[in-house]
Amino acid sequence: MQDLGAARAILQAAGERPGALCVLTGAGMSAESGIPTFRDALTGLWSRFDPAELASEEGFRAHPQRVWDWYAERREGVRRAEPNAGHHALAAYARRWPGRLVLVTQNVDDLHQRAGNAGAIRLHGDILADRWLQACPQRTACTAADARPGRPPHCAECGNLLRPGVVWFGEELPPAALEAARRAAESCAAMLVVGTSGAVWPAAGLVGQARQRGAKVIIVNPAPSEIDDEANIVMRGTAAQLLPRLLDATDPGD
Repeated sequence: MQDLGAARAILQAAGERPGALCVLTGAGMSAESGIPTFRDALTGLWSRFDPAELASEEGFRAHPQRVWDWYAERREGVRRAEPNAGHHALAAYARRWPGRLVLVTQNVDDLHQRAGNAGAIRLHGDILADRWLQACPQRTACTAADARPGRPPHCAECGNLLRPGVVWFGEELPPAALEAARRAAESCAAMLVVGTSGAVWPAAGLVGQARQRGAKVIIVNPAPSEIDDEANIVMRGTAAQLLPRLLDATDPGD
């Protein structure tokens, strides 16, 4: 199999210290489990909308029910999906070598967590979680007990709306998650990049940061990405196809 032996040698040379391997995953990994990428989710009824209408604060404020309903449909898809062999291979590796792997994901689903990587750093939030749209104008904060059913639910006291807990267009990534991801990229000896186009920043910039600090980079993706030039090894294939072979300690690699 293409470059499998060389890729495994990089992982082995990374060592056993905490954080030796940083893994960055993107939408392609979830797509293998049947979760459409953001653009692919804009089908059927939703194909006539600009993405910014469905994934921005401005779009939500203008049409809260429309946005809430789109995310409700996407949430159902996430709940139906199951972790694939790639998710399970990463979780098994983390169990086999506690502390060695730091997982950073651009995905907003919970497939890594359900596979066993509960500590994944989530750069773009959690689609199954809610948060309040704004600070409560009447008191310190709205609470879960204040939420009243609706599309979307709202605060019974001030009318504040619940929104999906994801990062929308024009919003900053969660500072704590971004800082943790940067530390992982800058301190790892090897970085494994799986299922990402490399087009979304600042997540894509983590690969260059890792290379600048001397890390070896392995990219696993079925199609060319915008960050292939940063890689020491590019492996053409999907997460479910390649990660079990790459990460299984008992596999000779050929």
